Amino acid sequence: MKPQLYIVPRETDCDYLARHHSLPNFGTTWHYHPELELHYIIKGQGVRFIGDNVNNFNDGELLLIGKNLPHMWRCNENYFHKDSKLSAEAIVVQFLDNFMGDDFLKKPESETITKLYKRAKNGLVIEGATKEKIISLMYKSVKKDSLSRFLKIFNMIEVLSKSTEMHPICSNHALYDTNHDEKKRINKVCNYTLENYKKKIDLEEIASIANLSSTSFCRYFKAKTNKTFRSFLIEVRISHAKRMLIEETKTTESVCFECGFNNRSNFFRHFKAITGHTPIEYRRLFS
Repeated sequence: MKPQLYIVPRETDCDYLARHHSLPNFGTTWHYHPELELHYIIKGQGVRFIGDNVNNFNDGELLLIGKNLPHMWRCNENYFHKDSKLSAEAIVVQFLDNFMGDDFLKKPESETITKLYKRAKNGLVIEGATKEKIISLMYKSVKKDSLSRFLKIFNMIEVLSKSTEMHPICSNHALYDTNHDEKKRINKVCNYTLENYKKKIDLEEIASIANLSSTSFCRYFKAKTNKTFRSFLIEVRISHAKRMLIEETKTTESVCFECGFNNRSNFFRHFKAITGHTPIEYRRLFS
């Protein structure tokens, strides 16, 4: 399954940028780019796809995405309604790994930075005091001119390179090799799954969306994502179930069927396998 190559637009020839976005939603395109990306969600909720990881996102989340690591923030369905008054807001800082110059990364002093870039290949969730420092720098960076912005971004990288308050998001299998001949296929599969996860999705049905035979689709999906489509679909359903258990008062049985599972025992088994908790325990812990 292949994401779409995204060419990061720049006002100048700079190898870095900082933007403050306020939009109806974050779009529906699973994409990648050679720039690393700091992504701070000021406002917005939904399901995020980072490499081979599927999880929820909420206000206040801060991530570092490595170069060529596929990603997408898909807002909840109500963000896409025609009469929706919801909006999504984020600050995004993007930079090439060598924006300070190729020679800089060869210096002994840069060893912690090269290690950070390596860790970022799995995507990183940033927390604690590090998160607060980076968010402050991100707000300042969008208001600065080119040179001052350069220094702020360098400052962010320095803080991150020394931090122990980050944990990985996805596996080592998630990097993309930048061959994007079939860039539309991943978006069709992802969007179809997100729009139809509540109902039964047959293998023949999703294979036809990808324009492949069932056998070819199974091989293709497993080779590109390191998981079966069934596993992916279950992760999407569980992500929505987690949000419903926290934000709504519906019974676990109602949540089970509304998220596409056909019986409670199946739902409970998959939920515990992914979260480490039963749905009832999860609601008690996080709501």
